[in-house]
Amino acid sequence: MATIEHQIDIEAPAGATWAVLTDFARYPDWNPFMRAVDGEPSVGRQLTITITPGRRSMTFKPVVLAHERGQVIRWRGRFLLPGVFDGEHELRVEPIGVGRSRFTQRERFTGVLVPILAGMLKDTGRGFEDMNNALKQRVEAGRG
Repeated sequence: MATIEHQIDIEAPAGATWAVLTDFARYPDWNPFMRAVDGEPSVGRQLTITITPGRRSMTFKPVVLAHERGQVIRWRGRFLLPGVFDGEHELRVEPIGVGRSRFTQRERFTGVLVPILAGMLKDTGRGFEDMNNALKQRVEAGRG
């Protein structure tokens, strides 16, 4: 098992951060890591997500496990069969004071290929950091 997590504090209310985070149609305008997200983030529904960890892009179709409006979206993606390479990804927004919020992006990887794909996981960690920084910039600039 491996876990990647990146947090960032944003000088804007949680509602403003959530609004930018869940406006999937505008991801290509600002998001350097998660280039496209299609679908409704409802529990049990499938999303189509394209990410760019490092120089390569990959598209996968995870199933939404949790969606608490204004707070969290969590999904699970799999490569081939369960137990080969599974990732449970979480996007969480929380208020941390008046007019401030914290965004946390976390993914827990399990499966037999996790040790073999350690290099890709490093690229994914950098992608989290890049996305979080871009989200902060966009929200704080007031560009919803």
